[in-house]
This record gives sequence, C-alpha cells and structure tokens, in this order.
Amino acid sequence: MKEIKETKEETGGNTSQGMRVIHGHSGGQENSTGRCLAFAEAARQLGMAIRGQGLVVPSFRSPPRKIGRRRALTRHGDGSVTVSVMVRNRVWVAVLADMIEGVVAANQMDGIDAEALRDQLWEALEGESAQREAA
Repeated sequence: MKEIKETKEETGGNTSQGMRVIHGHSGGQENSTGRCLAFAEAARQLGMAIRGQGLVVPSFRSPPRKIGRRRALTRHGDGSVTVSVMVRNRVWVAVLADMIEGVVAANQMDGIDAEALRDQLWEALEGESAQREAA
C-alpha cells in the first residue's frame, strides 16, 4: 500500500514547525466546502495523534501538484514533509487512508511499527467521527 511518491524539494530557509493544511482550487466540486473542512479536521486530528511522539508531523495539501496523482509526498530541504492527497471525486475513506499512509511514509516506518502507527491514527480519526456524531 506504500504507493506514495516521494520527492525532495529545497526551501529557502523556511523553518516553520507544526502542521499546515493547504487547499488547492476545488474546481467547483460538489460540497467542496464540506470536504475541505473535513480534510482540514482530519489533518488536525492526525497531527494531534502523533505530536509529542518524536515523529514528523507533515503538512497536508490538496490536490497534489502533479496532475493525475492521487497522493504524493514531498520532503523539503528544511526537514519538513508535505503529504498531498486528491480529495475531489474520491471515496472519503480512501482519502483518509492516503493521509494515514502519508504520515507513515513521512516517518519512514515499516513493519510492526508502521502497523501500530496506522492503528493509532485510524483510532484517532474514528474517535473524532464518533464525537461529531454524538454532538
């Protein structure tokens, strides 16, 4: 499932830390505002789940810059990582799976450690979903 394409990108001294969510043009997507908000919330939940564990907290953006890609990972010269995921015209659970896989790839994890991280991230997303439904 590790189909995320990694690229390296040099940045000119940008050393901001933390998680950023960058949204590209939605192209008139049906209910794009709701999808953008859900994407931002999922990114926030993933960041909260891994922050403080000594892991890389990537930035998330949508869509990937390269046309035709559903997901991509970019490593920047300052050590930060951006996970790009196509949101438009996709099943939501596939978007979430790509975001989770992006976190795993950003941290260069494999084996049992990667499996444990995936489980932890799915639990974090399910917890948020359950809280939203209860409200």
